Amino acid sequence: MTDRSEREAALRRRADSEILMLDGAMGTMIQELDLSEEDYRGERFADHDHDLRGNNDLLTLTRPEAIQRIHEDFLEAGADILTSNTFNANRISQADYALEELSRELNVEATRIARAAADKVTARDPDRPRFVAGALGPTNKTASISPDVNDPGFRGVTFDELVAAYAEATEGLIEGGADLILIETIFDTLNAKAAIFAVEKVFADQGVRLPIMISGTITDRSGRTLTGQTPEAFWISISHARPFSVGLNCALGAKELRQHVKSIAGVADTLVCAYPNAGLPNEFGGYDETPEQMAEALGKWAKDGLVNITGGCCGTTPDHIRAIGEAVRQHRPRKIPEIAPALRLSGLEPFEAGSIEAGEAA
Repeated sequence: MTDRSEREAALRRRADSEILMLDGAMGTMIQELDLSEEDYRGERFADHDHDLRGNNDLLTLTRPEAIQRIHEDFLEAGADILTSNTFNANRISQADYALEELSRELNVEATRIARAAADKVTARDPDRPRFVAGALGPTNKTASISPDVNDPGFRGVTFDELVAAYAEATEGLIEGGADLILIETIFDTLNAKAAIFAVEKVFADQGVRLPIMISGTITDRSGRTLTGQTPEAFWISISHARPFSVGLNCALGAKELRQHVKSIAGVADTLVCAYPNAGLPNEFGGYDETPEQMAEALGKWAKDGLVNITGGCCGTTPDHIRAIGEAVRQHRPRKIPEIAPALRLSGLEPFEAGSIEAGEAA
């Protein structure tokens, strides 16, 4: 199955009939490799004048075999959708390593690696094709909040700078062979709007269109994003993108995230995708929830009709994905609700002016 349109049709067919599985945490698996500074540098960046250890996206170029092996491990564990190793592969985030010019190359090559892994496994099991989501992370800057407490009006990045960075990355993801574009771990909805604008611009410029997945993150038990929105308000803010899926990931474990996923599931007239951490971070920055614990929790999500796509974020390994997959696949995917047309606005909270009757809408 080599044609992108054929893969999209297969993706939509499968999503209609089953709960699909995302992969788990690329960063967690990379940490388990215990790589050195020299491993990150490889020969190409041996003389680079910045420390590079921790730049996981760079391993796409310096340790591609390790990245492909991680992808294949998640596929063997039951993942249906791989996320490319591109969470920080944008010009803004790569500036921390003085590697801004690598942005497009990182996105192209990371997606090619994921594509090769997905195609390899699909060739062995053609009745269950695997897919690649090109990941656009949030960047390490926020468009809505000042990084300087003494200057609330200051911004570390502009909307136009975000758009340019996201567009460059999106072009690379498409060139590399992505089936979907995943705008993920959104803590600032204005960043997400910049990403949506950029993705749509690239689609228009290239005459292509891929399904878009959008995933926000609730930063603490208050149930809001970092910039203060509730899940319902977040959905209203980005619903104009008509995404293939919307949902939440990261920050919280399955137990804490459930109520917020339920909130989105009740208002979104599209698929819901949610992939929590393996629990809350412990005092060492690790994650303690076992595969069995996560499987039990996410199995209940599936039983209660909350999700169409699930998987794992920080701390989740192939063992987690295998256990979660076994727990959720016995249940039907969430049924998309019919939402009556209405004027819906959002600030920090959602606002609905009232339903529009069918005759009035016409």
